[in-house]
Amino acid sequence: MTKVSITELTPGTMLERSADVFGSKTAIVYEHTALTYEEFRQATIRTARALLASGVRPGDRVAYLMPNLPEMLIAHFAVPLIPAVLVAINTRLSGPEIEYILDHSGASILVVDSALHPVVADHLDGRPELREVVVLHDPASGAGPVASHTSFDEFVARGSDEPLPFAVDDEERTISINYTSGTTGRPKGVMYSHRGGYLNAIAELIHSNHVPESVYLWTLPMFHCNGWCTTWAVTAIGGTHICLRAPEPGAIWKAIREHGVTHLNAAPTVLVSMVNHPDAGPLPQRDGNPFVVTTAGAPPSPTIIAQMNELGAKMVHVYGLTETYGPYSICEPQPEWADVPLEERVRLMARQGVAFIGADPIRVVDEDMNDVPRDGETMGEVVMRGNNVMKGYHDDADATERAFRGGWFHSGDLGVWHPDGYIQLRDRSKDIIISGGENISTIEVEQAIVSHDAVLEAAVVAMPHEKWGERPIAYVTLKPGASAEPDEIIVHVRDRLAHFKAPDVVEIVDQLPKTSTGKIQKFVLREPLWANRETRIN
Repeated sequence: MTKVSITELTPGTMLERSADVFGSKTAIVYEHTALTYEEFRQATIRTARALLASGVRPGDRVAYLMPNLPEMLIAHFAVPLIPAVLVAINTRLSGPEIEYILDHSGASILVVDSALHPVVADHLDGRPELREVVVLHDPASGAGPVASHTSFDEFVARGSDEPLPFAVDDEERTISINYTSGTTGRPKGVMYSHRGGYLNAIAELIHSNHVPESVYLWTLPMFHCNGWCTTWAVTAIGGTHICLRAPEPGAIWKAIREHGVTHLNAAPTVLVSMVNHPDAGPLPQRDGNPFVVTTAGAPPSPTIIAQMNELGAKMVHVYGLTETYGPYSICEPQPEWADVPLEERVRLMARQGVAFIGADPIRVVDEDMNDVPRDGETMGEVVMRGNNVMKGYHDDADATERAFRGGWFHSGDLGVWHPDGYIQLRDRSKDIIISGGENISTIEVEQAIVSHDAVLEAAVVAMPHEKWGERPIAYVTLKPGASAEPDEIIVHVRDRLAHFKAPDVVEIVDQLPKTSTGKIQKFVLREPLWANRETRIN
């Protein structure tokens, strides 16, 4: 019997609607080409038909390894249209890491950018489930075509314009598998559903203030949580996607000014690179509406929030994980915050806040799953559940059971709960420093360090200590042309925090190790200290 009152939710319907309503409007811009929404729909259908002609069937996994190109955006609709499962792979992984993901996901087809092909070239043989490799040649990459595999043009030519229904028979079907960074072991494949992708995309529209006039710049990788579901969200509202192959700060500023960009999403480290770039300047305001910057990936410091505000950005601070479709909570500004001094206001805005629309309330709990006091001091683990939480880990029932113990998803993040109901992260459970029985939040120390005028970025980790067990050590990069001595930075922190929280050692470095999404890889800094059991006493 036909369900008159229920339609299974899927992001595919978002493209269908926008093509019907905004058919002649520009949907995608890249380099010197542009697609209208109707052309976007037709490209999606042709790609989906090409997948079917290549033997891909419902439930099969289709891997894409490419930057933020139009074909990557189209894949977010074409693959689920079959409905197959999209596996968007981190473009900065090594060959062996990508090989593991191809095997673990059981991908039947890999679509790879020609500039990235050399990374995987030696890891494609002996994969029985990988039936075909398709190579996209993007002239803007500077890489030449690859003749040893199917070209993307040959692949798409298999398709046709015969319509396909933008619908799904079961909204709980897996729409994508997104792999975690794997910094503490093998990466885990996080399964998203059509329903979850749809609902999170709607929440993104609301919380990031998108409208049909939005011009969204792709600085956030599309492979990262499906671009925090913004691949689907901006399409749903009929906004314009500006694709950017290499989101370097100079290219970001150039695109903002050339295309009249109104929105972007980025990790705090990307924002730091933007505000300190020579091309930095006031962000464009359209019809009196502020430029919207949504940030997450690591807790932003009050310093970078204030700097972006000075450039004219409306900051939307969100928090989440791969396991929560990207953002799960938002620091919702309260009307009365406008009346408090700037320093206090940006401190309030740096908190992780409250749950998204459509998500269950976020909690901070003790080891017995009891809520911690809302005193802004008692630490516990941040847990979530509901529409914004993954289905589970692909082919890893044990890890899923551990993550979902007690009926909630355990984030592994430690935080506090403030009296106003807003949560604030203190650290990852593995990053908290316990010195002589006192907990030291590396986030708190890092934010104190970057408030120094000369500091660009900072990472604080634990080092072994003969008396206290472990103590903080800070690795710091300085702004171009700036100078600061380690002792000066230590004094700066002691002026702002309890003295025991200040780092014993500050090392000035040229750069910090980071993931492709801009997160600082603290394990790279920490492991050598502990592997050698290096003991430092100051």
